[in-house]
Amino acid sequence: MHSSWYLAALLVVPLLGALGALAAARTRDGAYRVAVATSVVELGLTLVVAFLYDPHVAGAHTLDFATRHVLAAPFGLAYDVGLDGISLLLVVLTSLVLCLALLGARDRRREPAFVAWLLVLTTCTMGSFLAQDGLEFFVFFELTLVPSYFIVAEWGGAERARAALKFFVYTFTGSAALLVGLIYLAVAHQNQVGGPLTFAFSALAATTLSHGTAVWLFAAFAVAFAVKSPIWPLHTWSPLAYAEAPTGGSIELSALLAKLGSYGLLRVAVGLVPLALVDVRPVVLTLAVVGVLYGSLVACTTPDLKRLVAYSSLAQMGFITLGVMSGSAIATEGALLLMFNHGVITAGFFLLIGFIERRRASYQIHDLAGLQGPAPVLAALFTVVMMASIGLPGLSGFVSEYLILIGTFATHAWWAAFATLGVLASAAYLLWAFQRVFHGRAHGPNEHLEDARVAERWVMVPVVVLVVALGVFPQPVLNRIAPSVDRLVAHEIAAVHP
Repeated sequence: MHSSWYLAALLVVPLLGALGALAAARTRDGAYRVAVATSVVELGLTLVVAFLYDPHVAGAHTLDFATRHVLAAPFGLAYDVGLDGISLLLVVLTSLVLCLALLGARDRRREPAFVAWLLVLTTCTMGSFLAQDGLEFFVFFELTLVPSYFIVAEWGGAERARAALKFFVYTFTGSAALLVGLIYLAVAHQNQVGGPLTFAFSALAATTLSHGTAVWLFAAFAVAFAVKSPIWPLHTWSPLAYAEAPTGGSIELSALLAKLGSYGLLRVAVGLVPLALVDVRPVVLTLAVVGVLYGSLVACTTPDLKRLVAYSSLAQMGFITLGVMSGSAIATEGALLLMFNHGVITAGFFLLIGFIERRRASYQIHDLAGLQGPAPVLAALFTVVMMASIGLPGLSGFVSEYLILIGTFATHAWWAAFATLGVLASAAYLLWAFQRVFHGRAHGPNEHLEDARVAERWVMVPVVVLVVALGVFPQPVLNRIAPSVDRLVAHEIAAVHP
């Protein structure tokens, strides 16, 4: 196993960068330059960790880069971090999204505070994905609300106050159930085995529970993660928040915080109380399929590009939930891959929408038409991202959805069959939106719209490269996550069919 200092650095570097950005606020562009440099260092560290990561260690009932220090034994407080295949891609996504948000969605309004909040949010998100202790996970999970709230409330659009408040109230309320469930499970474990109180995932997963207790614990966990993802019908905060947030905030909310919900559903709900899956699996699978179909249908009628991506994300989160709850190793691998791919794709969508908004001061579809003529590069980039989201073979979205569907067909065929309709619907609403925005003849301000600048094209390069590379050759990534997924699915099966 490798040095645990790598993971500590991933948590500390963004915080130091936030302090450095605030300290450099007096010099012109000083805060922004510090933030960008910090994001590059964070991404470099993440790539080193991903390169050194050993999937065989993480698949053999242990973790890579693991470290645990008990801070206050009577209260179960501990610093416990580690990396496995379930969190690997999301750790990489966190640092990548930070770079994209800073380089492609710069907001000069009170910039030092804005970039500082982005860096603090990165630490909270990274900590959630690295935490291997339930209480530690809850703290990081809950702290993501603070920077997210201020990013939306201070730098958002006309309805930013309402969007930020609704986002905070929904997610904070859902998290209360998560805390109650974790405390109950930790106390139950202590009563069974004795010793000090612990919230370590490895310990909590070994707790013996009655069937009824497992069901209500799963429900408590699932509510918190369903709000965060979001999963229908607890999604109503997301279209407003995505639309009103600044571009950088929309990227963070859709690409990272939504994945934190689906990750928590897999790591905490499925991982800690798999006994409940016999009863809850049909319910959650049904909600996932409804989310796929509902998100797709509403996306067809939405009047602006940001809300279209929000409802498209609702449909994609339904696919991810389908894979997470399927009980299939193949579908679970597809769900993890889709978490990463969808994060990259939605980041690309919001970057391109931000580029258009800078030029037209609007992302309303009725204000945009014929943009392909004056801005062919913007149209080409939008086409690549759109086709990946639709699931065109050869691009990353297809591989993820294909794995989810074939894995779920093997275990829950009817749910997979209905979810397939969402693939067809996504082609309809995305192609129709593309036609309304880019096809036809440009009039008025659209006629002389500036095409993508050199800097904007370079920001989109990693998005396009990842969309193509993971669509053509995903196997190296799947090889790194498969051992951990196999271990988790085996734990599910052993609990459901002892």
